[in-house]
Amino acid sequence: MNLERVADSLSMSTATVQKLVRENAFPKPRLLSPNRVGWVTAEVLEWVAQRPHSNLLPPPNTGAPKRRLPQPAQA
Repeated sequence: MNLERVADSLSMSTATVQKLVRENAFPKPRLLSPNRVGWVTAEVLEWVAQRPHSNLLPPPNTGAPKRRLPQPAQA
C-alpha cells in the first residue's frame, strides 16, 4: 500500500504515519523499485492487531456530513 492508502485505511494523516515510522513505532515501508516504497498489508494489519483496546467511544459526530451554509438567494 502507498502512504496515502495506509493513512486513509487507518484514519490517520500521512504526516502521522511518517512520524510513527521515524519513531520506529510503525512498520517501515519496503523498497518496491528505485524510487517507490510501499507497505505490506499484512504488516500494517499486524500492527493494528497489536494496538491496545480502548475504552473510549468514538465521538458522536464521527462520519457525519458537515453542515452547509445557506446559499444566498439569487435574483
